[in-house]
Parts: sequence; structure tokens; C-alpha cells
Amino acid sequence: MLAHRIIPCLDVDLGSPEGRVVKGVQFKQIRSAGVPWELAARYYHEGADEIVFLDITASHERRGTMVEVVKRTCQNVFIPITVGGGIKTVEDAKKLFSAGADKVSVNTPAVRNPALLKKLRSVFGSQAVVLAIDAERRYEVRNDKICVETPEGTCWFECSIYGGRTFTGIDAIAWAQKAAMLGAGEILLTSMDRDGTKKGFDLQLTRAISEAVPIPVVASGGAGTREHFADVFEAGRADAALAASLFHFQELSIIELKQYLASKKIGVRV
Repeated sequence: MLAHRIIPCLDVDLGSPEGRVVKGVQFKQIRSAGVPWELAARYYHEGADEIVFLDITASHERRGTMVEVVKRTCQNVFIPITVGGGIKTVEDAKKLFSAGADKVSVNTPAVRNPALLKKLRSVFGSQAVVLAIDAERRYEVRNDKICVETPEGTCWFECSIYGGRTFTGIDAIAWAQKAAMLGAGEILLTSMDRDGTKKGFDLQLTRAISEAVPIPVVASGGAGTREHFADVFEAGRADAALAASLFHFQELSIIELKQYLASKKIGVRV
């Protein structure tokens, strides 16, 4: 069995000085967390398995700035790097791969144009293509949606785009299945309900997606304790877990987290 991955996520605001890393709660209440390449280097030395950069401004005109962020990071960081935000074409992705990225993550452009996943797979391979899903619970039973039983009641999960500002009516589980067939090699799954709350990952959402697709699922949104990671790997069936503020503000170190998971017989690279 492959080891479970621990992945710090760096939300980069390219409109701020130096392209600062920022973090919010449920996609709001944004505050600064540091300089992207400095944080990435710290996580690399702490034992992170990968780094995710998300361009939260996602402006095509600023794509060159994100390329520079990746280049500077790769000078001192030697683990896989995923970059997402504003990648609309093969050319956008090619610039980031040339700068040193190992994977690209797409959300809004893929929802608007699912054929983009096929194009990216044909050029770079599915292992380099990540579909990001930002989903929120909807407590209603609908015949045209895949409903899940949760302790809070029956619900389905609606996909959002444009950084959580627009909801699509698209069922997250069905979209994950379609994306896997089109060419996505991994799902980066964020629970908008849990994002930044530190109340734990959405285990029902994570498990539903993990069991619905044959590709790895990275759980995101809600990490607050060491136990939350154990829960999402065991009950949520996630292949990897992503966190931001917990690591950014040094409430938990990656080393400490991995030692705890190893003590629980959960496979990680220590």
C-alpha cells in the first residue's frame, strides 16, 4: 500500500506584495501567512510529501508572477509541486511545468470546458492533471443527484467555481467520476463547509468521492488536530490530506503529525 501523503497548501495572492500566502475561513476572512517560497522551504525540511500552490487571484495577466513563484521555490524545494488557479489552456500549463511544477490543478476552466482535461492528459499525462473540486453540502433529497447519508441528514454536494463565489448545480460525486474518465489523475477535494474551521475533514464527502473514483483523492478543509488526519485516512479513505492554517501558524508541525500517524500504524513517510 502506498504511504498516505501530507500536503501543505499555500494560497497565493498575487495582487499582494511579494505574492503573499494568505488563509481564510470558509473562503472568507483572509489573513496573511508569509512568503510562498519561504514557507514551502520550511515544509520541505519538515518532511512534507508535496506542496500545493493555489493562485487565488487566478488572473491570466498575473500568470508570469506565479511562474516566478514556482521557479524561486524549486531552487530549494525538491518534492512534487502542484499549481492551480487560472490555468485555461495547455500553454498556461506548459509555462508552469517549464518553471518546475510537477502537476497542474484545474477547477473553473474544467467545469466550463471539460475537454480541457482530455487535452492536458494527452500532452502531459493523467499523472500531471489534478481536478480541484470545491463542494458544499445541500440538505435536500433530489433524484438527479447522488445523495449521501450523514449524521446531520441526507445531503448531496454542490460544486462551486470562481473561488467559491458561484455555485453550479453540478453534483460533486458525479463530476469526479466524469473527470476521472476524461483524464484527471487525481482529485483535490475541498469541503467548503469545513474550510478553515478546524472542526475536522468532511468524512462523508471524502469517503463518497474516494469510493466513487479509481484515482487518488486529496482531502482538504477542516484540519485542526492530529486525530483529524487519522480520521480522514481511515474513515474517509483519503489517499492524502491537505492543510494550510494549521501548518502556516505553527499549531502543528509535519514532523509531529507524521510521528503520530506512524504510532497509529497509518502508513506515512517519516
